[in-house]
Amino acid sequence: MARITASVYTSHVPAIGAAIDHGKTGEPYWVPLFAGYDFSKQWLKQNKPDVVFLVYNDHATAFSLELIPTFAIGTAAQFQPADEGYGARPVPSVIGHPELASHIAQSVIQDDFDLTIVNKMDVDHGLTVPLSLMCGQPEAWPFRVIPFAVNVVQYPVPSGRRCFALGQAIRRAVESFDEDLNVQIWGTGGMSHQLQGPRAGLINAAWDNRFLDRLIADPAGLAQTPHIEYVREAGSEGIELVMWLIARGAMADVAGGAKPKVVHRFFHVPASNTAVGHLILENPA
Repeated sequence: MARITASVYTSHVPAIGAAIDHGKTGEPYWVPLFAGYDFSKQWLKQNKPDVVFLVYNDHATAFSLELIPTFAIGTAAQFQPADEGYGARPVPSVIGHPELASHIAQSVIQDDFDLTIVNKMDVDHGLTVPLSLMCGQPEAWPFRVIPFAVNVVQYPVPSGRRCFALGQAIRRAVESFDEDLNVQIWGTGGMSHQLQGPRAGLINAAWDNRFLDRLIADPAGLAQTPHIEYVREAGSEGIELVMWLIARGAMADVAGGAKPKVVHRFFHVPASNTAVGHLILENPA
């Protein structure tokens, strides 16, 4: 059967993509951030999955404010980098896995989660920046990707509790797929940041690191955190962190298995106006 072997968590700041695309990774401002992903690139080469189930949020490219699904799964064979107003990023097309994506959709919907099935969409920096951070600049991404878009842009947005339970349903779906596949699940977005209003530029490093502590050791408790705490402590865009709970909910320990191994943890401020967090957890073999 297919199995989830690891979860990866990372911010997806658009300025990171711009720094990579324009050859600025060696500039003093960016060097400490990209150094935090050196280990991750090597780890991924040694632990290359067949498929990455990548949880991210669309930034009004595939979905406008006229139509925003709460949870949307990409079931296409291919996804193109989106033009976010300044041209598409010069990165490879994303190759999907329609068979596994359709199976997950079937299983999760029958598990009482309503998903929007998307057979055609472009993917923006929310998805491509994590791929660049983990894979560098290859001619083709080294694995297939199932995009999973979550609405954390327009209220009402899903609760952390709902996202955590959804991760558990995704794990059950993956494990019921009748093919031997190594699957990783990635949760992206965050950490603390606010892009507008009187608190624009807010970063709360202490809260972010407590979030990482609890994500590792107490994910079920962390999932009970109310929305108002994300907004108050991590800024209006800090709510993106509920997407990390989807990935954490898919790990084995949540279903009674062994605790995951913390392979790598990294935190850096700032990248543009955002705190950057990064974590890799492995399920025991």
